[in-house]
Amino acid sequence: MRGADVQQGGLFSYVSVESRIPANHPLRAVRALLDEALASMSRDFDRVYAEGGRGSVPPERLVRALVLQGLYSIRSERLLMEQLDYNLLFRWFVGLSVDEPVWDHSTFTKNRERLIEAKVARKLLRRVVCRARRSGLLSNEHFTVDGTLIESWAAVKSMRRRDGRDEPPGPGRNPAVDFHGERRSNETHVAPHDPEAKLYRKGQSAPAKLHYLGHVLMEHRTGLPVDVEVTEANGFAEREAALTMLDRLSPRSRRTLAADKAYDTAEFVAALRERQVTPHVATNDGRKGGSTLDGRTTRHAGYRASQRLRKRVEEIFGWGKDGRPMRKMKVRGHAKVSFLASLTVGCYALLRVARLTAPPLLVST
Repeated sequence: MRGADVQQGGLFSYVSVESRIPANHPLRAVRALLDEALASMSRDFDRVYAEGGRGSVPPERLVRALVLQGLYSIRSERLLMEQLDYNLLFRWFVGLSVDEPVWDHSTFTKNRERLIEAKVARKLLRRVVCRARRSGLLSNEHFTVDGTLIESWAAVKSMRRRDGRDEPPGPGRNPAVDFHGERRSNETHVAPHDPEAKLYRKGQSAPAKLHYLGHVLMEHRTGLPVDVEVTEANGFAEREAALTMLDRLSPRSRRTLAADKAYDTAEFVAALRERQVTPHVATNDGRKGGSTLDGRTTRHAGYRASQRLRKRVEEIFGWGKDGRPMRKMKVRGHAKVSFLASLTVGCYALLRVARLTAPPLLVST
């Protein structure tokens, strides 16, 4: 007998969101790992919320929603709230029941400011890394550092002279500005909407755009990112950020650090040796004076292994730029850019650790 296509909802619903999610769904392992990290961050959340007053959106749900936004490359809070409204998988992951209303996108954005203030994204990455270390996934001995350009949400044509001697713009919301033939530099011009973004070009043939620099410290055993840093784009920020991230690692007698040839400078190599870190940087034989490394370092098999494994850091950058914020930020200011970059790297670490620690039933998917 053919069933009737009756367009009528039932009077009552007994659907459990939990029952609709398959037991072997990959997000189950991610959710379990994320909940473990959030439980250990409860005191951090308490510090940024008042003891009394009306209850806010639970910060744990905000973080879960932000992780979903990173995992599924959802480009705006409006679309994220729309997905939360009708997507059962998203409701289950965030912790909303079928009947609970979703938040307005503006409420979500305002509450996110508290998470930025508390540096929740960096702390989340730290908790995930600690979980990986307890599971024996990290060596704590061999690392790679690298940097990537993160395009700012400010346009080059919005830049103005620092001394205020610009020609008055034309009429309209987006006035035409003729800056052809005008030399612009970080010393003479600034983007008023994002003054911390700097003009930078990837190569001689590439156009100069407003950028930040994102830096990642990766462990060699599993290719897991263990730290992230965002700096202004300049010619020496990569090496300074590398030393900053190394100093945040737990103390150890000996380590190795792999990097590309941009890190092959006498000052950086000397700073590594002061920290008892063996420099496994690629040799820059083409520069004046040659490489700072010689055969005493490059002859070892460990150096060749580091040069082979360091290229895995590009997988982190590639994932972060595949429709995600590390290609071009949709926020302005160093604090917000740093938060989203740390969150994106944290999402990658969550996926990586969840897959490595999940039961075979979940890994098979």
